[in-house]
Amino acid sequence: MAPITVVELAARFQEAGPASVPAYERVKNVIAAGVRSGRWAHGQQLPSELQLVGALGLSRMTINRALRELTHEGLIVRRAGVGTFVAVPKAASALLEVRNIADDVRRRGHRHRTEVVHVREEPAEAADADLRAAAGPTVFRSLIVHFEDDLPIQLEDRLVNPAAAPSYLERDFTRETPHAYLNEVAPLTRGEHIVEAVVADAAERRLLRVGRHEPCLLVRRRTWSKDVLVSTARLLHPGSRHRLEGGFGVE
Repeated sequence: MAPITVVELAARFQEAGPASVPAYERVKNVIAAGVRSGRWAHGQQLPSELQLVGALGLSRMTINRALRELTHEGLIVRRAGVGTFVAVPKAASALLEVRNIADDVRRRGHRHRTEVVHVREEPAEAADADLRAAAGPTVFRSLIVHFEDDLPIQLEDRLVNPAAAPSYLERDFTRETPHAYLNEVAPLTRGEHIVEAVVADAAERRLLRVGRHEPCLLVRRRTWSKDVLVSTARLLHPGSRHRLEGGFGVE
């Protein structure tokens, strides 16, 4: 389906409602309709502010307000010096559960893949006190980027207790996730999450393909099998591509 041209956009704007409807609201409605109909695909670049000003005969202030509100509503993304794009729907992860990210991606009808930065044995100094006590002098460490189609959605930095998963270094994590393997050899019985907003460092930004000032969601996860601490993980997600979901009941 071909994207909407600025000429077509101008015609739609004239038909978007009576003059009593503020111009910025009509601009919003026209752009939103184009996105929701699929005429502008997720990730596709929209006409620039100057193009919209020229095509619609409106002030830059009016166009800017329309785009600003569409951005706040999560329909578009504006990147300084680059342009305006249709927002890619955010991937969702469970907040109150420990789930396999590959299953979540496939459940949304998309393709999951990984890029393994490294899997190695390291001194346990980087681990927290509980994991050091459980693991001894060394731990296994993996750094893996998870993709949904072609977008990186999670950087997984995991420390593993060798006693709980002695074959960890031998696994091919392009074919299975660490979560799937660990749940096979040391079935999860208890988990702990801590969630915070952070700014990624330069190396993390490069792996996740995010800008310097983009906020990220960080989930610090610890998992146990029976009474044994199996792993601790630092799961970093680009804020513009991810959200956490959870639910609860009251008895």
